[in-house]
Amino acid sequence: MTASVPQRLVWATRGRTWGFRFLRDGGEVDPLPVYERAFAGAGNETTIWLPRGDLAALRFPDPLGRTDRAGRTIPHEFVVYRPLRDAIDSVDDGRRLVWPLVADEFRDLWELDRT
Repeated sequence: MTASVPQRLVWATRGRTWGFRFLRDGGEVDPLPVYERAFAGAGNETTIWLPRGDLAALRFPDPLGRTDRAGRTIPHEFVVYRPLRDAIDSVDDGRRLVWPLVADEFRDLWELDRT
């Protein structure tokens, strides 16, 4: 994977003071159906790598251990499309390859979310 190739992701998470929302839509008009398809049957495990054809569900806790104002760890949930999906074989691979694509964006939102 080269850094110059944009990666297609649906990304849902929550912030310090706001509930779950999509921060990236993967180019979908409505990301909810593809998100629901990817995470169908995934359960509530803290970490998930669930390949499903051309896409996969990936979930992991915030790598910096951030929590919302209620003290709950922030989870990051992604629908990962090909070609990036093919480079991932585990949650650890996913965190290593996907987190750098969104870390700065989340950091900026986190810093704005100080209330």
